[in-house]
Amino acid sequence: MTRAVRIVQAVAVGGVVGYGLQATIPMCRDLAGDSFETWGYPALFVLAAALCFARRRAAWVVFGVGLLATAAGDIYWNLAIGDAVPPAFTPSDALWLVFYPACLAGLALLARARVREMRAGLALDGLIGALCLTAIGAALVFGAILSEKALYPDDFRMDAIMFFGDLVLLGATVAVLAMTSWRPGRALALVAVAMVLSAVVDGFSIWQGATGTDVKLTGVETLLPAAAVLIGFAAWQPAPRQLARAPEGWRVVVLPAVFGAAALALLAANLLTPLNDVARALAVATLAVVIVRMGVTLAQHMALLAASRVDALTDALTGLANRRRLTADLDDVVALATSDSPSALMMFDLDGFKQYNDWHGHPAGDALLRRLGGRLAAAVHPGRAYRMGGDEFCVIADGSELEARRVRAAALAALSETADGFEVASSCGLVLIPSEVADASEVLQLADERLYAQKARQRRFSASRETTSALVQALEEREPELRDHIADVADLARGVAVQLGLEGEELEEVVRAGELHDVGKVAVPDSILRKPGPLTEIEWGTMRQHTLVGDRIVSAAPALRGVARLVRASHERYDGMGYPDRLMGEEIPLGARIVTVCDAFNAMTSDRPYRPAVSAAEALEEIERCSGRQFDPMVVEAFGRVIGTTVTAARSAG
Repeated sequence: MTRAVRIVQAVAVGGVVGYGLQATIPMCRDLAGDSFETWGYPALFVLAAALCFARRRAAWVVFGVGLLATAAGDIYWNLAIGDAVPPAFTPSDALWLVFYPACLAGLALLARARVREMRAGLALDGLIGALCLTAIGAALVFGAILSEKALYPDDFRMDAIMFFGDLVLLGATVAVLAMTSWRPGRALALVAVAMVLSAVVDGFSIWQGATGTDVKLTGVETLLPAAAVLIGFAAWQPAPRQLARAPEGWRVVVLPAVFGAAALALLAANLLTPLNDVARALAVATLAVVIVRMGVTLAQHMALLAASRVDALTDALTGLANRRRLTADLDDVVALATSDSPSALMMFDLDGFKQYNDWHGHPAGDALLRRLGGRLAAAVHPGRAYRMGGDEFCVIADGSELEARRVRAAALAALSETADGFEVASSCGLVLIPSEVADASEVLQLADERLYAQKARQRRFSASRETTSALVQALEEREPELRDHIADVADLARGVAVQLGLEGEELEEVVRAGELHDVGKVAVPDSILRKPGPLTEIEWGTMRQHTLVGDRIVSAAPALRGVARLVRASHERYDGMGYPDRLMGEEIPLGARIVTVCDAFNAMTSDRPYRPAVSAAEALEEIERCSGRQFDPMVVEAFGRVIGTTVTAARSAG
């Protein structure tokens, strides 16, 4: 607040006090003279308007216009009319009437700035208050107004209009106070007091006109300029620190209920003592608007109920259905699912999300969840997607097991993203309904168990993959020429294992063993590994130790203990003549029997220091010749199916 504003406020307060003294104390009036009353009155309105204009806010500028118009009306009256007989309607009358729409507009702007959300019901509350207070005013003072018309016909019209204008402002003020949940703040509170003072002064004028009383010395006359100064002071009050919320709950109906009851009371009183037509019409109009307000309130509450239901069943972050909705839908699915019309529940948990969230921060993590949730909803349509909370999602899909697995594949693809060096994927637990479970709580429990069983397998696989990569890199650094051999044996082993029906963790162990079956050779001297001629018996003894060394190296990683067992047995023979444990037949792990065949084939088709490579057809013939002795016949047959196309093509070309 500037120094100039403080000075204007002090002058305005002094002016109100001075005006009050001369209006109530004859001696002060004699000292001040008529000029103070004539020009001091509009001067106070000008000062109040100046305070409003200086605030430079739309609401206060509008109030300032109303105050300045009132001052201009007084000045015009003093200069142009004075004690002369005025015409029926003067420019002063027009200027004085500007005060009412200006104040209404100012109140609306203050309410708009103060209330978080404007609703149609709030406008109706203002209309109800205005109608009811006007009805009460008509019932109480209409007779007085008619009496004034008889005594002072020239003043009657403007006094009546201004008094009813005050009642409208009072009704609007009550509505605005209700909009703020009766927490208006200092500015609105001062304006409300000013509206009350204005109505008191106009009512007093009506009483004087109706009774023929002319009270020259009374403090009531001071209230109108005091009200103007209050509005000027209100413009410079600090704004509230937070917006007022629109009334909710029982507060919504208090205002229309109170005014509706007052209108009913007027109509009830009319049965005993007939009221004038204006009061009755306004009371009926009040009740009509109350009925409309109740309808609007009901519609708003129905909309809120629908919105709250949506909010209660929807995840706020992703827009997917939430856990509460999943529980309700799952009950229906379990109740309706049959063997002819099955369904499935899929539970997903993101892998790698925590690391992404920790590295990039929660806002980025939330954005990722929104993206994944949107893709999931699109991928599983017409299935239903849910977010359980955190990084857990669910899908309900109707259809056979084949259809459920198709939906699962689409969901897994949707719930994966690689960005900024992070890979986020997901694990899944799938439950078929009703073939596996027919109880809703058991469905969720089984899906959760399967989900975390898969996560455990994936953690083991990830650990084994990382350890395998490290060991393979160490082996390649030792013998770079083994790079192709390792990759080829692993690829062949995967193909043969699939032919034999292996899958999941068992399949991956065979592939890892194919990559690591020679890791023990890091302990074999180069003189033996690279010897161009045949090895001596002592050198063979050293060479045969590499499977034991490989077992010790690989088993040092807990995730690879199953692979270590295959590496140890990768040079056993089906007839029991292999090493290191002379196992035979099915004593040898199936994975090791697969790796043995694949390793032998790759060794024969690769150049070695002591011999050149043979063709794939020749190598396959040799493997088939040794079937039942060195190699497992079942594995040889599966290997033949895997490599047969290549061999047939080579034979045709030859």
